[in-house]
Amino acid sequence: MIFEGLADRLQETFKKLRGHGKLTENDVNEAMREVRMALLEADVNFKVVKSFVEKVKERAIGQAVLEALTPAQVVIKIVNEELTELMGGTQSRINISSKPPTIVMMVGLQGAGKTTSAAKLGLSLKAQGKRPVLVAADIYRPAAVKQLQVLGEQLDIPVFSMEAGTDPITIATSSVSYANSHANDVIIIDTAGRLHINEVLMQELTSIKKEVKPHEILLVVDAMTGQDAVNVAENFNADLGLDGVILTKMDGDARGGAALSVKAVTGCPIKFVGMGEKMEPLEAFYPDRMASRILGMGDMLSLIEKAQSTFDMEEAKKMEKKMRKDSFTLDDFLSQMQQVRKLGSFEQILGMIPGMGGLKKQLNGADVDLNGKEMKHIEAIIYAMTPKERADVSIINGSRRKRIATGSGTRVQEVNKLIKQFSEMKKMMKKMKNMKPGKKGMGGFKLPFMQ
Repeated sequence: MIFEGLADRLQETFKKLRGHGKLTENDVNEAMREVRMALLEADVNFKVVKSFVEKVKERAIGQAVLEALTPAQVVIKIVNEELTELMGGTQSRINISSKPPTIVMMVGLQGAGKTTSAAKLGLSLKAQGKRPVLVAADIYRPAAVKQLQVLGEQLDIPVFSMEAGTDPITIATSSVSYANSHANDVIIIDTAGRLHINEVLMQELTSIKKEVKPHEILLVVDAMTGQDAVNVAENFNADLGLDGVILTKMDGDARGGAALSVKAVTGCPIKFVGMGEKMEPLEAFYPDRMASRILGMGDMLSLIEKAQSTFDMEEAKKMEKKMRKDSFTLDDFLSQMQQVRKLGSFEQILGMIPGMGGLKKQLNGADVDLNGKEMKHIEAIIYAMTPKERADVSIINGSRRKRIATGSGTRVQEVNKLIKQFSEMKKMMKKMKNMKPGKKGMGGFKLPFMQ
């Protein structure tokens, strides 16, 4: 989970600060030492750390802060503001040309996830009502063109390519004519990467830039490479003049140093982040929301936006009616569970809710499945049932339970547990129908991710 180590360290530091009724300059200095170590361990650039700590300390040791009624809260507010500023201050959007097509040039080293990010960016823009075309200008990496074509077909986004042997500059310039004739208002050019930055690569990219005059040059970097990602961004920015950065594999790095350093070192804002290999739209990068999550303040706006894009409101209304009529089945339960899973793991959801960071730690040591493994078991069990069994769990006797366990690759105890929990949930729904506001009646019912 991105920033996990840093978030834990900072939250622990500020917890100690809250324990002081009144802060002294020594308290602030001690807290800043902890912050400095936490940032360095998160692989944040040394110069960035030094500048950040100095800014926070200068503001925090002000007389108004030390004499405030809640000085610890004021210090946390200062850190939150400075973290937000460090990562860019506000969200940076793609520059959409007033005269279509908007041309976006994707650059980066080999293995950073450039081709996948090009497709994900296309999906993001398509969701905004744009008509993107992907351009296969990476003619050097084996199967790069084929990979982009497969992704384009999967996402229903057209891919422009030319016959083998055509140079990347010709492909890029020809794509503009293609876009104009096919009413595509965004062109996303997937250029070639190299294992190391070299003059031939940079010259080729410079030539493409000169010919097509892109409105956006986006550098794709692997967040897991830490400070190397920042060095790569510096070099590309010096040669090409970047408009923004896409950080990939953000879910694979618990430190997050690249995300905190790249804007301060290069001046290039992070515009998008990529999570995992699934073909989902790139996530817009919000510095203020990320800072809040690091400090354990949650990110309710992102959670609400994700829920709005995930849940089918008509389907939700149908489910509510079924619950009221007591006709809720295991098929319905499975459908709801799958929608919730689209929001991310239970651990990710907890991280977006203010004040839930501590609960997440408690649950990690408790009898709770935060990574959704048990949810997968539940899916397998339900799929192993017949339609009649899903509609009416009361008909599932001993022999049926054994068959379901064998068919789902689980144990009979797990089948028994699901049936018991579902039956308890239905009883609870029945009680809640007639329950007056404020009346207790949850009993000992456990959610499906609890063991």
